[in-house]
Amino acid sequence: MSRWIASLLALLLCVPVHADTIRDLVRIEGSQENVLFGLGLVFGLNGTGDSGDELATVRPLAQVLVNSGNAVASLEELQDSKSVALVMVKCVVPEGGGRRGDKLDVRVSTLGSATSLAGGELFLAPLRYEVRGPIDVDRPLAMAQGTITIGANSLPTNGTIRGGARMLDDLTMRPVGSSFNLIINRHFAGRSSAAAIASRINQEWFGTPDLFGPVIATALDDRTIRITVPPEQRSNSTAFVAEIMSYPIDQRDLGLPAMVIVNRETGLILVTADVRIGPVAITHKDLSITTTLPEPIPTPERPLVQQDGWTGIATETRLSETARFEDLLAAMKRLSVPVEDQIEILQSLHKTGRLQAQLIIE
Repeated sequence: MSRWIASLLALLLCVPVHADTIRDLVRIEGSQENVLFGLGLVFGLNGTGDSGDELATVRPLAQVLVNSGNAVASLEELQDSKSVALVMVKCVVPEGGGRRGDKLDVRVSTLGSATSLAGGELFLAPLRYEVRGPIDVDRPLAMAQGTITIGANSLPTNGTIRGGARMLDDLTMRPVGSSFNLIINRHFAGRSSAAAIASRINQEWFGTPDLFGPVIATALDDRTIRITVPPEQRSNSTAFVAEIMSYPIDQRDLGLPAMVIVNRETGLILVTADVRIGPVAITHKDLSITTTLPEPIPTPERPLVQQDGWTGIATETRLSETARFEDLLAAMKRLSVPVEDQIEILQSLHKTGRLQAQLIIE
């Protein structure tokens, strides 16, 4: 059996996602992500914690012992301990906010000389905004605690606690009043896109183009659209907001340049406008052709199976022409390649100038 690296002709392994609704392009002002943070102690480390002479760690450890009814006579008593580490704790409250009792993931990072957090457990750590942060709340908004998990490709001094933060209070945007703003996602920003989104909202709400009629949506700048809530809808603004956010819209109406936007964390690959691919041949490590020599004689019980690790993309008439993204999507369905490898192929296409779009990797 032999393993071969296959050649692909104009192959782009990603999903072209065209926004279907207003919600895919904008967010309501005030509903952005928020970050809570705090300091904490990780216990249970197997000799990989902070050095005992680091007072920044010893002092809060001594306070924990005092609060537990086991006070120490002096800080020197704790200097031989390497099972504890002082850490920074961070929690991202997603767009839309969080409710009391919600559990969110936590990121933990060492602050001292600890070499690994593997096997450790975070002691109760209150999380809040910084004093001069976006919300003037001088009390913990969440409490973090739990066993730390180190990712396969992560540094041992950084870890995650799945569902480790529990919200102590609601953190949501203010109720919608007589008007509110929609903020266009930065990748779709532009005066033409703002005008197109506002026009679509007005057309869908009133059922007619807004060239000479009344409006509820007005484009203020390249990223802001002011929505005026009709008086009869203000008693039920939630339903009104849900309706306008669900209106359909085609990205091609926004007048944006061709872009391919990649989010490494989620694996989402977003495509704007009409992206084209020039002729190119690509070799890739995870694509293979398997052959068996000598070739067996197929039978109904043991059929001959052909495995191809390549696929081609046909242009409209000539090989020198560009391929459509829809054709590339069809090719993607014929192969199964991990997201990270998809991104590598995208980068190669962009580097050689065959990807006729701006490539943005987040």
